[in-house]
Amino acid sequence: MKIILIQDVKKHGKKGDVINVSDGYAKNYLIPQGLGIEATKASINDLNLKNQAENKKKEEELNMASKLKDELTNKVVIIPVKAGEGGKLFGSVNSKKIALATKEQLKFKLDKKKIQLDEPIRTLGNHMVPIKLHPKVTAQLTVKVTEQ
Repeated sequence: MKIILIQDVKKHGKKGDVINVSDGYAKNYLIPQGLGIEATKASINDLNLKNQAENKKKEEELNMASKLKDELTNKVVIIPVKAGEGGKLFGSVNSKKIALATKEQLKFKLDKKKIQLDEPIRTLGNHMVPIKLHPKVTAQLTVKVTEQ
């Protein structure tokens, strides 16, 4: 019997897969547990339409992230901080401060979790900060840390 999986099933497949299983396994376990539905022409067509819509949505998200990357590439965010001798900062510049400065200066809302700083910035000057906009798209934002 052909079944379309609604959820992931160990050793059989992932959500959306069309698999062949014995009639008893399908009727007594998969269908009653809500793990799968019988693969009819209508249900296979629904699955195909759902996959097409999902692919289109992913493609649009990728395009939006690419446009966003182009906008952020040449932008500079200036963050004034108190500093001591030799350009050492009192404290540090973290992803939260960068996100706030981006929102204020560029009128652009960034999630601090998308800003990928290995460690906070502790020196004056220009720093290239990677921002992960999409799993396939990473932008570089220039952060200029100046003395207050």
